[in-house]
Amino acid sequence: MHVIRAGVLYFVLVFGAGFALGVVRLLWIVPRFGTRMAELMEAPIMLVVIVLAARWVARRLPPAWGTRLGMGLLALGLLLAAEVVLVVWLRGLTISEYIATRDPVSGTVYLVMLSLFALMPLIVARK
Repeated sequence: MHVIRAGVLYFVLVFGAGFALGVVRLLWIVPRFGTRMAELMEAPIMLVVIVLAARWVARRLPPAWGTRLGMGLLALGLLLAAEVVLVVWLRGLTISEYIATRDPVSGTVYLVMLSLFALMPLIVARK
């Protein structure tokens, strides 16, 4: 049960920050700098959010690597599910259209960020 609560909390913290930054990115940054640059500018901020959220939530868990990995993988699953819902509902795109419209550079950075998001509870683990 601890893993589920931790994974949900980790997801909520990171998704909430990402949603807020996404609004700022779409309304103010994309018109000035373009989509690729806006997404690349957002990535380091999200990395800091991910590290801080993972550290804060993981401190409340037993130090076992399986527990922390479970937290990260559950949060990743929730994040991907939320993204699918938002892409289909808000943007009116199919999943294949969404993937096809991703910029190759910022899309690759996004995939790396998803991996870091899932693994960060393990990375920030203190002995």
